[in-house]
Amino acid sequence: MLLANPALVRINGYEDERTMLIDVNRAHSDWYVAPEQRAHFQALLARDGYVRGLVSEVVRHADGRHLWINENAHAVRDAAGAVLYYEGTVEDITERVQAQEALARSEERLRLLTTQIPGMVFVVHVPDEGDPAYRFVSAGVRQIYGLTPEDVLRDPNVLSRYRHPDDAPRFADHIRRIHDGLPDIGFEYRIVLPDGTERWLYRRSDTVAREAGGQVRVGLLLDITDRKRAEIALHESEALWKLALDSAGDGVWDWNIGTGEEYVSPRIKAMYGYADDELLRGAHELDGRTHPDDVPQMLADRAAHFDGHMPVYRNEHRIRCKDGSWKWVLSRGMVIARDGQGRPLRMVGTHTDISDLKAAEAHQRALETQLRESQKMEAIGTLAGGVAHDFNNLLAAILGNLALAREDVGPDHLAQESLTEISRAAIRARQLVQQILAFSRRQTQELQRQPLLPLVEDALRLLRSLLPAGVHLNTRLGAAAMPVLADATQIQQVLMNLCTNAWQAMGAKPGDITVALRETPVDAALALRLGSIDPGTYVCLSVADNGPGMSADTQRRIFEPFFTTKAPGSGTGLGLSVVHGIVKAHRGAIAVHSVPGEGARFDVYLPLASTAATAEAPSVPVSGPVPAPAAAGRHIVYVDDYEALVFLAGRLLRKHGYRVTTFVSGEEALDWFRRAQEPVDLLVTDQNMPGMSGVDLVRAVRELRPSQRMAIVSGHVNESLVNEAHVVGVSDVLGKQDSMDALAESVRQLLDPE
Repeated sequence: MLLANPALVRINGYEDERTMLIDVNRAHSDWYVAPEQRAHFQALLARDGYVRGLVSEVVRHADGRHLWINENAHAVRDAAGAVLYYEGTVEDITERVQAQEALARSEERLRLLTTQIPGMVFVVHVPDEGDPAYRFVSAGVRQIYGLTPEDVLRDPNVLSRYRHPDDAPRFADHIRRIHDGLPDIGFEYRIVLPDGTERWLYRRSDTVAREAGGQVRVGLLLDITDRKRAEIALHESEALWKLALDSAGDGVWDWNIGTGEEYVSPRIKAMYGYADDELLRGAHELDGRTHPDDVPQMLADRAAHFDGHMPVYRNEHRIRCKDGSWKWVLSRGMVIARDGQGRPLRMVGTHTDISDLKAAEAHQRALETQLRESQKMEAIGTLAGGVAHDFNNLLAAILGNLALAREDVGPDHLAQESLTEISRAAIRARQLVQQILAFSRRQTQELQRQPLLPLVEDALRLLRSLLPAGVHLNTRLGAAAMPVLADATQIQQVLMNLCTNAWQAMGAKPGDITVALRETPVDAALALRLGSIDPGTYVCLSVADNGPGMSADTQRRIFEPFFTTKAPGSGTGLGLSVVHGIVKAHRGAIAVHSVPGEGARFDVYLPLASTAATAEAPSVPVSGPVPAPAAAGRHIVYVDDYEALVFLAGRLLRKHGYRVTTFVSGEEALDWFRRAQEPVDLLVTDQNMPGMSGVDLVRAVRELRPSQRMAIVSGHVNESLVNEAHVVGVSDVLGKQDSMDALAESVRQLLDPE
């Protein structure tokens, strides 16, 4: 390289010509990215003697940056025609190439996007004077005109040749409005294809840029032939259509949007309780009777149809009838005429009475809400029962070891006072656990057929002495005995909890509590609302107060365990949860009725014994701490996965004279039975253990020792467990005892039945 001007020096990234020439001539490297480009350059020079407009991608010697250049060159010869040197120009066109590549990518994205849009998408330049020129046309033009995008790009006037002659003036007026800067609200017109087919099109566009001498607009062209044919057919058969719909039970309306006049069929008027001559012929007549809450959505749905966003108008709203009641209607309609600017002129449609459907939907939603609440209460009950069961084991260990500790230290020991306080706290905790078990329906019951009236009267006698001054107890009990299948203690607990909750809700204010008892039939509908109980005759036990009442949100949560509106420390939130669990366990239902400021009423429904199910949960009476006699020589094997209970049971039974072998898993006990030869008078095993359950252990030991006497202990005794235990030969199924002394008494009774 002999010479380079400052522009070429800058293109190559150097400070001065001298530095560039030294570097370039020393490097002897090709600056073309494509190696074959230099040979192509030389071939052009050899063939033509010059190079014109050769575009190449190159790498600058100075810093390795890639550029796009446009080169021109020719040979300089002497008088004899010999080549002296070559001279030429280099133009940096990097920005132009990158812009072209970006444009190509943008056009490709636009092409891909528009293939997903129905109809024809176009970009057109509309000059202030002269014919428009299309810059982009999507492939959708094929479905409408049968043309390719290239056909339209080559000849901008090709589409205008298809316009229906009758619509040409309106189309020209539409374009004039666009030139005048008025908004394009859409335009409908016809085209005629070469085969004579007539189609209706909808055209709309918006300005996206302004250029010297014109504007760039982006638009959409849709084939609306099917819709227009439907509108025309509807118009042509209007009388028949109205007659058919009116006879089918749907009232018909026909609205002249421009004048506001509206035809309303006699059936619509009758639907709202009006005579044929009572409603004027104006759209405001029905709009003015629309429920205020429904008006915004109704107007929005109309606007969506008017603007072409929705092919059919559809809206559900309430109309006030002549008698003042509200009726739900489904309004459907369609614009069947528009002016030259596409504004709607006429709309026809129907009104259908859907009041029964709306009532059914509301009833279904109420049932679904009730089902969700029922499932939530069931899930909470299962969780609470599981937690309470484990907590009960802890308390059994605490109380058992506490009793042993008090015996160990003697009655005069200083620790007795502290141990007594620990005992009181543990007993209080056990009472809370029993409430949780009652809520979760895991507490054993003694269901007996007995009159409900005496149970209520006994509870009320006790309650009168507990009520604070100023609270009056009123009763409406009647004289009928009203037999039910019930656990007397639990039913009285229900009444006590409800009444206690009532007077506590009053705070320090005076008030009245009314307890009522009556027989009442429960039909299928009421049974569903109450929680899917069986229809039949029930006894309804009601507890009402005139206290502050409850909000709707409080009523939804009132039966949740640990939910309370009382101040911290004033309540556990278990009272109504326990009531709910007990009532459900008696195959009954409970409902609450309350309005803030007007008190509350709880209705407990219990089936009469004549229709009540007699399936009774196995009951295990709780024994008191009766000391067992000495049992020297009797061998007991005790199995439980809770180590504290195993230790406590072993110590207590040994204290009563038994020889005891303990295990903390069924697998360990079974392995011992396989190895040991010594006799065992009684095997006592917990049922719910990880791995091998109590029934599994009994089944395996029965194969080793067919005559072995065995018992199962469980905190959740039910009919299924009793039946399963009976099949494998269990002597008895025991509920988890409240104390270790009770366990010793149960063991004694199993070994020495009276």
